[in-house]
Amino acid sequence: MKIVVIGGSGLIGSKLVNTLRGRGHDALAASPSTGVNSITREGLAEAMDGADVVVDVANAPSWEDQAVLDFFQTSSRNLLAAEAAAGVRHHVALSIVGSERLPDTGYFRAKVAQEALIKASGMPYTIVRATQFSEFAGGIVQSFAVGEEIRASPALIQPIASDDVVAALVDVVLAAPVNGTVEVGGPETMPIDELARRYLRATQDNRKVVPDVHARYFGAVLDDQSLVTGEDARLGAIRFDDWLVRSTAQ
Repeated sequence: MKIVVIGGSGLIGSKLVNTLRGRGHDALAASPSTGVNSITREGLAEAMDGADVVVDVANAPSWEDQAVLDFFQTSSRNLLAAEAAAGVRHHVALSIVGSERLPDTGYFRAKVAQEALIKASGMPYTIVRATQFSEFAGGIVQSFAVGEEIRASPALIQPIASDDVVAALVDVVLAAPVNGTVEVGGPETMPIDELARRYLRATQDNRKVVPDVHARYFGAVLDDQSLVTGEDARLGAIRFDDWLVRSTAQ
């Protein structure tokens, strides 16, 4: 099976390509660095030629509100048009759990817009919504920094290791389109301020963590449902503390 991975040079994409190749599939790592650009359409038609499945795990180079919206809309329109022309049978896109619940964040609004384009395209599709990656914990913690303190929201978060995201994506890619959304999340939830304490302790950072219900998560005020999966979600196997041990050892 030929599988085109858009964003194939990134964190998720590179792992996905390697896993699919290990299973004997023809997985193409498609990104600007390999001559495939979903914004300019450079190399897009050639990449799609003979493809059975396209997996979009690309990320925007800028998180500024308008720039990220333009990126996901332009990229998705170009991908879906190229896929339709090439007869691709399954479009898989990686999105974020809770996107529609956080309209105050430009990145989440852009992911909702991307999902809308996919649903309206007529292409057979599966949207995989994942919770926040464990690999992003450092950036999440730092986003709450105020002076020498981390003033973090106590709302629940459900970190998932990228390896668990890739495992879920592989299963989706090799299955039939569901023409709907699949949720994947980490095996446990915890308050964000607790995640911050664990992360700082593991990285030997002595800053104090202060829970703050008014602290904004990239512009959005959270509650305990904002960032966690629903009842029917697939849960990963790698707990956050185990991921911390492994990542700090590396």
